[in-house]
Amino acid sequence: MTGQPPGVADAFASVSRRRVMAAGTGSMFAGLFTGLGAAEASAPGADERHRITATEPASEWLLGHPVGNGRLAAMMGGGVVRDMLSLNHDSLWSGQPDVSPGHAVGDRDHADPRNRDALAAVRRAVFADDPISADQLSHALQGPFSASYAPMADLHLEMDHREAPQDYRRTLDLDRAVASVTYRSGGTGFGRDLFASHPDGVILQRLTADRRGMIDCRLMLTSKLRATATSTAQPGSNQITLLGKAPTQSEPDYRDVPDPIRYSDSPGRGMAFATILSVETDGGAITASEGALHIRGATTAIVRIAAATGFRRFDLAPDTPIAAVRASAERDLAAARHHDYTTLVKRHVSDHQALYRRASLELNGTIGDGDTPRAERLFQLGRYLLIASSRADTMPANLQGVWNAAVRPPWSSNYTTNINLQMNYWAAETCNLADCHFPLIDHIERLAVTGARTARQFYGMPGWCVHHNSDLWAMSNPVGAGVGDPNWANWPMAGPWLVQHVWDHYRFSGDRDFLKTRGFALMRGCAEFCAAWLVRDPRSGHLTTAPSISPENLFLTAAGKSAAISAGCTMDLALIRELFTNCIAAMAVIGDVDGLTVRLAGLLKQLEPYRTGRYGQLQEWATDFAEQDPGHRHISHLYPLYPGDAIDPVRTPALARAARASIARREAHGGASTGWSRAWATAVWARLGDGAQAGRSLSAFIANSVAANLLDTHPAKPRPVFQIDGNLGITAAIAEMLLQSRETEIALLPAVPSQWTNGRVVGLRARGGHEVAIAWSDGHVDATVIAGDTRLSVRLPSGFELLKIVQRGTIVRFEQDAQSITFETVKGRRYDVALRRTAPGAASSTPRESDAT
Repeated sequence: MTGQPPGVADAFASVSRRRVMAAGTGSMFAGLFTGLGAAEASAPGADERHRITATEPASEWLLGHPVGNGRLAAMMGGGVVRDMLSLNHDSLWSGQPDVSPGHAVGDRDHADPRNRDALAAVRRAVFADDPISADQLSHALQGPFSASYAPMADLHLEMDHREAPQDYRRTLDLDRAVASVTYRSGGTGFGRDLFASHPDGVILQRLTADRRGMIDCRLMLTSKLRATATSTAQPGSNQITLLGKAPTQSEPDYRDVPDPIRYSDSPGRGMAFATILSVETDGGAITASEGALHIRGATTAIVRIAAATGFRRFDLAPDTPIAAVRASAERDLAAARHHDYTTLVKRHVSDHQALYRRASLELNGTIGDGDTPRAERLFQLGRYLLIASSRADTMPANLQGVWNAAVRPPWSSNYTTNINLQMNYWAAETCNLADCHFPLIDHIERLAVTGARTARQFYGMPGWCVHHNSDLWAMSNPVGAGVGDPNWANWPMAGPWLVQHVWDHYRFSGDRDFLKTRGFALMRGCAEFCAAWLVRDPRSGHLTTAPSISPENLFLTAAGKSAAISAGCTMDLALIRELFTNCIAAMAVIGDVDGLTVRLAGLLKQLEPYRTGRYGQLQEWATDFAEQDPGHRHISHLYPLYPGDAIDPVRTPALARAARASIARREAHGGASTGWSRAWATAVWARLGDGAQAGRSLSAFIANSVAANLLDTHPAKPRPVFQIDGNLGITAAIAEMLLQSRETEIALLPAVPSQWTNGRVVGLRARGGHEVAIAWSDGHVDATVIAGDTRLSVRLPSGFELLKIVQRGTIVRFEQDAQSITFETVKGRRYDVALRRTAPGAASSTPRESDAT
C-alpha cells in the first residue's frame, strides 16, 4: 500500500501487541490506514473493507455510485450498452435572491408592523392556552419557499456491443475515490473509471479495452433544464458544449400547484450554466453530429468534464452572461488538458487520501454477525461522502449531498435546518475532517446576514435567526407562503443549533483566532436574537419562548385536537441554554463584550426548567401534553443529550434516566423510522452508554435504512429516496460509540456492542484538541492520545481498570475517581494508556494515585 510513512508497517500489525504508533502529518495518525501494515495490505480481500461492489448495473439512480469534489459531482449507474452519468454543480440552484440585478440584499431591512402585530397575537393565544388559534395566526408570519437544487446535465454513453456481457463488476473504491465498471464482451475486457478531481476541478472518465481498437461508442450531453448542446470534432477539439439556464422558480415537489417550474429570459432571474466535455483517444477516429460525439476503433478514451454557473454571491443576482459562464468552464477544461490522465489520477488520489486516511476503523465481530462488516463500511462511506460533497469554498452538503437527478427533487434537496443540515456535519470534527466543516461555517456567516434581515422584518428584533429551510441564497425566513403547517414552517430556532457547530470547531481545534475573528460574532448575534425572543410566561413566571414548536411534531389539546404551537418546548430551552453557556465560555477566552456575560448568566437563571412527564420521560413540551404521534421520527427534546451535552448519565443521572425513557417510548411506538432519525437514535443510545441498544439501533439502520450500495434511504412513497444525512449521521453515531468527549474529558469505548469482539480505530478527535487511537481485544484496551490540551481526564469503559499510562517510556502520574483517571499533558505529546478487564466481583487494584517511577 502506498503513502505510508516509516514506522507504520508494524503499527497495529497485531491487536495482541496492544500498541498504537503515531505517524505522519496532518492527522497525528496519518498513514495508519485501517491499521494495516504493508504486508497485511497486500493480503487477499484487505482493500474490500474500503470498497462497495455490485455484480450488475444500477437499476435506478439511487443505486449508483457517487463521486464528487465538493463542487462537481456525478452518479455512475454502470450500464453496459447504455449508461448515463447524472452530473451536478454545487451552485446550480433555481431562483435568485430577493434583489434587483446588480444590487445586494439589504434594501428592505425595516421591521414590518404587521408582522409585529401578528407575533403579539400568536403570543396572546399561547398564554391564553389557545394553541389552535396560535397555529392559525402563525400563517401570517410565513414567507416564500426555498429554491431547489437543480440537476445540471446527463452524460449518455452508448457502447456498440454485439454480445452479452460477462464477469460484470461495479465498484466504488472509497480509498481512491474512484468508481469503476469492468466486464467482458465478445472476448474483450472493457473498463470504465470515473472520479471528480478536487485539485483540477474537473470530472474524469476513462474508457479502456484490453484489445486494440475495440471501443466503439457514442457520447451525448443532455439536461432536464432548458439547455442546448453542440458538438465539434477536429484536431485538438473534440468537444460537446451544453449551455442552459436554471428556472427562476421551482416549487417544492410536495406542492400541487400550477406551473411549478417557471423560466425567465430576464438576466438574473434564474442562472446560466455551462457543461463542457472533451474527448481524446488512443487510436480510432472521432466524428460529431447532432450534439453528439462518435468514437470508432479506439483502445482508450479519456473524457474530461468541466462546468460553471452564473452564481456570483448569495446576495447578488446571478446575472453573469452565458458567454462568461462558458469561458469559465473552458478555462478549467483547458487547465486539465495540460495534464495526462496518469498525472490527473495521481493528483486526485493524493488529495483525497490526505483526508480519507486521517481516520479508519477495523471491526471484527462474532461469527455469523453480518452487521459488523457493514457497520465498518458505513463508517468509511460516511467519511467518503462528506469529503466528496463538502470541500473548501464550496456550498455545504445539502439533503442529497451534492447529487441530484430531478428538477423537483425530494424536499427541494435544500438545507433543512431543523436537523438534516446539522446532522450532515456531526462527524466532521470527531472523524478528523474539520477542513470539510468550513463550508457549513461559511454558510452560517451568510445566514447571519440574511437572518439579521429576517429578525428585523418578521419580529422587529436584533441579532439574526433562521427557520426551517435555507438554500444557495441563504434564505432564512419562515417558509410556508401562508399555507404551510406551522409545526415545520414557523420554527425559528435553527440559529442556535447551527452555531453549536461554530463553538464545537473551537472546542476541537483550540483555534482562538478563529473564535475571536469569526466564531464569536456569529454566536453573539444569535444570542442577541434569542435574548430578545425570550418572554415572561405569566403562568409560571419563568422566561420562555413563544411561539414555540418542537420540530414537526404535534401535541393534543384537552379537547383532543392536534396543535403545534405552545410555549417553552424543551428543544428551545436546551438550545438557548447551550448558546448562552457557550457565549459565556467564549468570552472567558477572548474577553467579555459589553457586560454580556452578566446579562446572559442572569437570563439563564430565569429559564423554564426541564420537566419529567407522566411516563418518566423528559417532556417534549413545558406542559405534559399527549403526543399526536408517540412514535414521531423527530426526538428534538433529546437535543441536550445529543448532539448537546447538558445531559449525561454520570453528571445528570436523573435527567439521563428521563431521556432514556423518552427514546424507549418513541421506539416502542415505531419511532426512528427514517434513516436520519435512526442515526440520531443510535447516537442517543451511545451517549447513554448503552452498547447493546446502540448496537441494536445500528443493526436496525442497516436492515431498514440503506440501499444495496449503503446509501441512506427515506421511506417516501412511491419509492424510497436518497438522503445523505442518514449516512453522515450514522458515521457520527459509530464514532460516538467508540469515543466521547466533553471539555477536558474523553470516554473510551463508551458504547461498544458485545458483537464487536475486537477492533481498532485511529484518527478520532476529541474536544480539547486530542487525537485518539484505540485497540481492544481479549479483555485489553490500549489507547494512544496525542494531547491537545494541558490536562486530560479519561473515563474508563465499564468493567475495566487502568494498568498504566506511559509517555516516552516513563510512567505518568495520575489521579483517579470512581469513573475516570486524570493526568497532566503536554500539547503534541503522545500518551499510551493500557487497560484490562477486571475479574468479576474483584475490586480495582489501581491505586488512587501513581507516582512516576
